[in-house]
Amino acid sequence: MLASVASMIEQFNIPNIKLLLEMGYEVHVACNFNKGNTWTDEKREELKALLLKLRVHFFQIDFDRNVFMFGKVLIAYRQVMTLVKKYKYDFIHCHSPIGGVIGRSVGHATGIKVIYTVHGFHFFRGAPIKNWILFYPIEKFLAQWTDIIITINKEDYVLAKSRMKTLHVEYIPGVGIDVQKFADTKVDRKTKRKELGIPEDIYLLFSVGELNKNKNHEVVIRAIEKMHNKNIHYAIAGQGDLKDYLTHITNKLGLKNQVHLLGFREDVAELYKMADIFIHPSLREGLPVSVMEAMASKKPLIVSKIRGNRDLVNQNSGYLCNPSCIKDFTEAITSLYSDITLQNKMSNAGYENILKYDLQNITYRMSEIYSKIGI
Repeated sequence: MLASVASMIEQFNIPNIKLLLEMGYEVHVACNFNKGNTWTDEKREELKALLLKLRVHFFQIDFDRNVFMFGKVLIAYRQVMTLVKKYKYDFIHCHSPIGGVIGRSVGHATGIKVIYTVHGFHFFRGAPIKNWILFYPIEKFLAQWTDIIITINKEDYVLAKSRMKTLHVEYIPGVGIDVQKFADTKVDRKTKRKELGIPEDIYLLFSVGELNKNKNHEVVIRAIEKMHNKNIHYAIAGQGDLKDYLTHITNKLGLKNQVHLLGFREDVAELYKMADIFIHPSLREGLPVSVMEAMASKKPLIVSKIRGNRDLVNQNSGYLCNPSCIKDFTEAITSLYSDITLQNKMSNAGYENILKYDLQNITYRMSEIYSKIGI
């Protein structure tokens, strides 16, 4: 299992690792444990402990997430090549753009089969032209060195199927979530809010995601400012490079008491339940796990109208907004804020829609793919 950062292993691949172990494979994990992760050192050590418990070998690879840092890419390539020559793997399952570049290059050089899971192509409908110029040629070329490409949203599936020459293109709706876990989570809303320093009786919007430009939290903050309603608050679970900037914007707009940056959290299942609305304003996604978790938690949704979100959310389960349009978000928030009946209707519709994304269904499909690659 190859990925640029350890957090991608923890967030997306533990079920795959367990499945491969059940199928009789010895599993090795190679990623960057030291840099590029969006979590704490404690969480990193927990992952290592879990891998040891599962008897999974793991290796540090000095990946840089920038595919155009050629010197660092070459270092990582040599590290992966050393592992492949030593252990003579049956196949490589790679993730992330840089993991895909190196995994497929090494696989081609050594004759080892390769599965590549696309967690959202950087080129997509509405993407900047530079993304098509830079990333599309790379992915199209490397497709010929790929035995199976797995896409997790319909737009990427159609694109890969029609434009890339590879042996197999598969569509699997996401990495799967434990729907029952989120549906059954219980929390005392008032107690949880008090614990986090959030007033008990306000109307709470909630997001999960790294504090970076792509997650686009600023548009929600500015939408709240336009509403002039002190009863509407916004909580974000996540950490990242834009923490100071978002804090500055919040203070500048006079929203210091209405925006709550919660940092990295282990209790997101409880946080979904303490919120009134889940809001996800990203500019780009593959198939967002946080949106799926919110649907399983029976929350009404306000999301950006982008690839991935469109697979999950329709007019019955939430609002789809132009990610750059503050007015869209303001209107969606206002509509839900004043209509309990609509909130309940959307919550129930979202829950019904998410059942097909349950982990059991995804695991079954992955077992079919792993069986295919092993033939």
